[in-house]
Amino acid sequence: MPTDDLAAAVDEANMVVLAVPSDGVREVSEQLAPHLRADQGVVSAAKGLEHQTGRRLSEVIAEVLGRQRDLAVLSGPNLAAEVAAGIATASVAASASPQFAAAVQEALATPTFRVYTNPDVIGVELGGALKNIVAIGAGASDGLGFGDNTKAALMTRGLAEITRLGVALGAKAETFRGLSGMGDLVATCAGRKSRNHRVGYELARGRRLLDILAEMGQVAEGVETARAALGLAHRAGVDMPITAAVHGILFDGLPPREAVRSLMTRASRNELEDPAS
Repeated sequence: MPTDDLAAAVDEANMVVLAVPSDGVREVSEQLAPHLRADQGVVSAAKGLEHQTGRRLSEVIAEVLGRQRDLAVLSGPNLAAEVAAGIATASVAASASPQFAAAVQEALATPTFRVYTNPDVIGVELGGALKNIVAIGAGASDGLGFGDNTKAALMTRGLAEITRLGVALGAKAETFRGLSGMGDLVATCAGRKSRNHRVGYELARGRRLLDILAEMGQVAEGVETARAALGLAHRAGVDMPITAAVHGILFDGLPPREAVRSLMTRASRNELEDPAS
């Protein structure tokens, strides 16, 4: 039964799924803390970074609820409307504990929701967060009237820079070629049901960010993630030109068409120079 009583909601649960916007993860975790038993594992289904610190959300949860608690991250090409409609979907449960990852897999798998496991928590979590930035860029590309060639290049190079940052932060490069990386990127950049794509599309049509977000009435995680990710990239010494361009469009008044021009006229390079590609 639905309830707004956190204590009642978790009282008899074997595991707790935390599916709230990224900016609410710390607050909700703090509210949950007094009501959780030590044997109750937590699954984070949020896709973003903590706005103020740039920390991964599983790090925030572990800090608040205890680092000894079983913790998993659920991510993948999981557009909510399609999952709710029972359309065939695949996802990834990542945990440092193989036993807990398997428990999440067993608990959440259905004939229309296939769950894989992966020990790379950092990679799975960063893939789910950072692809939203690229989706804003893909939306802007569509809004400007560019074609499939443009979007394909944006997605491919976006995945390269996501991988670069992920590897620098301890993730495995191959994780980003899986469901939580390439898979989620494809779904989110396709448009229609993607809030982040819609933000980019409307910005390219000349609308103000605040007006777009107010009209949506929903969270587009890529907006604040762009700010947090660019800070992470600077601290890690990682080049992320697409993220920087999206950040410029969102917060610095950079015209989307000028952002595309700046990306297209960057210094030429060898595609395979990327140590993470």
